Amino acid sequence: MIAEPPLNHAYTAPSMTARRSPLSAWFSELAAHDWLVFAYLVILNVAGLMAPEHPLRSRVQLEVFGLLAVLMVVLVLVRGRLLRDAWAAPILYRLAIYGTVQMSYFIFRNYLPVVNPRSLDADLHQLSLSFFGFEPAIEMDRIVTPTTTEWFSFFYFGYFFVLAIHVIPILFLMRRQRVLGEFALGMLVIFCVGHVLYMLVPGYGPYRAMAEEFSHSFPSGLWLDNVMSTVASAGAQKDIFPSLHTGAPTFITLFSYRHRATLPFRYTWAVLAFFTINIIIATMFLRWHYVIDVVAGVLVAVFGRWVSERVTDRELARRERLGLTPNWPLIGIKS
Repeated sequence: MIAEPPLNHAYTAPSMTARRSPLSAWFSELAAHDWLVFAYLVILNVAGLMAPEHPLRSRVQLEVFGLLAVLMVVLVLVRGRLLRDAWAAPILYRLAIYGTVQMSYFIFRNYLPVVNPRSLDADLHQLSLSFFGFEPAIEMDRIVTPTTTEWFSFFYFGYFFVLAIHVIPILFLMRRQRVLGEFALGMLVIFCVGHVLYMLVPGYGPYRAMAEEFSHSFPSGLWLDNVMSTVASAGAQKDIFPSLHTGAPTFITLFSYRHRATLPFRYTWAVLAFFTINIIIATMFLRWHYVIDVVAGVLVAVFGRWVSERVTDRELARRERLGLTPNWPLIGIKS
């Protein structure tokens, strides 16, 4: 482990940096997560360009190109140190790096059917049976009651609160570069990898592909109605493998446990673990996911934690050694 860089770590490039060309200096300033998001958006654009004819192809091509254009403009401005305002540069940078990945999800409702019109539900179900011998969504049909439905609907909807109360404070308020770097990179790995797998392994989930297998309908309730309306209005529909409802909370739980010696994680990790377990069960109880999707989500979370820890250590050491600007520009601190 390397020492945490000073809070107000400033740009103090060594003399050899001055001899570099502006382009070379800009490339050296790019962080690992910059390259990750760039590669992810390039993949989306290439997949869109290679997609077969579809009425929505031009629209989704324009949308994913727009995300890539936003990213590139901000990287030139911030990593090129053309925009150095202590507030505008860090906030704009976060919106471009994390925001473009999140925004890409809302394009997926139209994007996924364009780039891959197939559905692999039957294959995913067969994999679940081959590896585990049962499908939890079908097995839990027998325990569908108003109480269980509202319980798991509450936790499924709670996924959005879990993300919000971690992503927003850590991304915008955290001052410790290692904590910020690990969390942000891990989340970006999970969503970038997960979204690419959505394209490669599309499916609708048991609720649609296996509707005839279920004997009980879900009784209406406050939380179930909220879940259904949210999925209907904002869901990508074919986004099941891996389960990011599993992957993201699992990563945040692992991250919180790793940092349990510090506040606030000392008090939140156990509560978060309880929420995460219920969210994972809810994804199958509500028939959105096959068990193989959930296992894939856990594996993506573990991978995200492994990558974020190692890459963040190396990136912080590299930037300190070369006198580069901070890994994540801190809001309110001019770099």
